[in-house]
Amino acid sequence: MKKILCLILLLPFISYAQYETNLQSKAQSFQLLPLTSGTNTSIRGLSVVSDQVAWVSGSNGFVGKTTNGGLHWDWVQPEGFEKLDFRDIEAFDEKNAIVVNAGSPAYILLTTDGGKTWKKTYENTDPGIFLDGMDFWDKQKGIVFGDPIQDQLQILSTNDGGRSWNTISNQLNMKMQQGEASFAASGTTIKTLGKGKVWIATGGAIANTYHSSNYGQTWVKYPCPIWQGENSTGPFSMDFFDAQHGIVVGGNYLQDKERKNNALVTNDGGATWLTPTTSVFGYRSGVLYVNKNLCVAVGTSGVDLSKDGGMSWENLSELSFNAVKKAKKGKLILLAGSKGMIYSLILPKR
Repeated sequence: MKKILCLILLLPFISYAQYETNLQSKAQSFQLLPLTSGTNTSIRGLSVVSDQVAWVSGSNGFVGKTTNGGLHWDWVQPEGFEKLDFRDIEAFDEKNAIVVNAGSPAYILLTTDGGKTWKKTYENTDPGIFLDGMDFWDKQKGIVFGDPIQDQLQILSTNDGGRSWNTISNQLNMKMQQGEASFAASGTTIKTLGKGKVWIATGGAIANTYHSSNYGQTWVKYPCPIWQGENSTGPFSMDFFDAQHGIVVGGNYLQDKERKNNALVTNDGGATWLTPTTSVFGYRSGVLYVNKNLCVAVGTSGVDLSKDGGMSWENLSELSFNAVKKAKKGKLILLAGSKGMIYSLILPKR
């Protein structure tokens, strides 16, 4: 009887000790390592080239670059564009990068000398222009898209590494519905894969994904049954592991802790979508496939992990981020947010 009584009395302590052990185990498995903060910019654009080279872009015209894996960052403001909000960036190495701003006028800038000088390669002064995201198939072929003007999604393409841009909006010969647009929360509502595949996600009043398999020459439209119906709702980020497996995350940025239908998974290239058994833990503006099973989602209310390809999620941290990206060639994973905050995600050792 005394043994049973002692065991009962010890149960709360055993449970708490186990809880602490679980937390420590979780922390030891995945770690968020702070790299830099304090620059007066809200980072939205993120491009990780390798384990050494990465670029970021954000508000107040700031562009940042590291060449040593994030230990040191150099910041520049392209002359004459100090007031722009650079929502997306694509970098190819430590010398060559392209930035896109949100709002009107819309600009695309190119640097070939590591950010010392910038060349304007696109300008649009239409009051309705709002570019949302950019992605590249290779160093030469890329695509940019923006909100609809007169019900037509704005699409640009380049075949010379961003030195010139062609308007191909009329190739997507489908009218956007009233209130349908997209989000430039992290420049990742567009995703390219090899051999001309590209997906674009829209939201607001209605959410859809648009897919092309020939560099944007022809398109098909699929409904995206994520939270929608208001101008603050929809998919805010998208990633595809291959031509079949993809994830969208989003929700309502005005209710960033709400878990209502804010993540979906597809196994057929976006034609249909599945609801995770356990969703992400709030509004999310960035999602990433680390590999086919391990996925990361970030937003203003936290960081989540999935170990089964997006079908169930667990919360890692309540730290606020806008974007997450992995090295194109390498293992470096960076997360970025407001006030110039940049972290790296350290994976567990095998």
